[in-house]
Amino acid sequence: MEKDKKKKRIFRDAFGHWFFLKRIIIFVFGSISYNRFNGFNKLKIKGAENLVSLPDTNVLFVSNHQTYFADVFAMYHVFCAVKHGYINTIKNPVYLLDPKIDLYYVAAKETMNKGALAKLFALAGAITVKRTWRDAGKDVNRLVDLSEIENILKALDSGWVVTFPQGTTTPWSPGRKGSAKIIKKNKPIVIPVVIDGFRRAFDKKGLLVKKRGVEPKMTFKSPLEVDYENENPAQILAKIMEAIEQDPKFLKVKSIEELEAEREAEKTRPFFEI
Repeated sequence: MEKDKKKKRIFRDAFGHWFFLKRIIIFVFGSISYNRFNGFNKLKIKGAENLVSLPDTNVLFVSNHQTYFADVFAMYHVFCAVKHGYINTIKNPVYLLDPKIDLYYVAAKETMNKGALAKLFALAGAITVKRTWRDAGKDVNRLVDLSEIENILKALDSGWVVTFPQGTTTPWSPGRKGSAKIIKKNKPIVIPVVIDGFRRAFDKKGLLVKKRGVEPKMTFKSPLEVDYENENPAQILAKIMEAIEQDPKFLKVKSIEELEAEREAEKTRPFFEI
């Protein structure tokens, strides 16, 4: 029995998806998206050295969210690059030939069901969940599906998981306690991630280049200090929101001069679709 389990883990991921298929999908999507992050727009990466000594399992990345797919695409590039010793750079895409495959990300089920492209990318490691407060653009109020929580815990036992505590690309939205409850239960190493510039560079889905010359930024912070035994989910969530810089204190009101400068820059930069 143990031999069968080991064999499955060698060839399939935690959800039974073939590793060789994940490698192909990551290579294809990585190749297509490479120029988006190291061509038209240069991705600026900081803190990737914090990923080098992480264990292979039970690591949770918590991040703010700006596009449906570009955020995750970029993280795949960084994680694969770090695996091959490229720190804070994705300059050599040879890393796509041997990608990091024990990687999963939490995504809204409604998003991953929209179109063949999304469904294909879901095979790279999506853990789909039904949002309890929003569905198809309408407010809802439903209970958490416990099987979805179990899937996240299963993924943590198998590798690294990326989650977006706000559950939306709308900035300054409140965080959801689901991520904090998972942290309380499973006690993972928690790495906060702060992204910026993605919504300026890409369309909402993250599939089209909206503006070139933008430098999207991705910062990986040191592991979050969490008192797993004594802090409750609300306290853990507050720490997360501050770490990913979505706490209200980070909200900056732009000056008239800054807004005018952005408008002028908008006029001089053509809209690109690739």
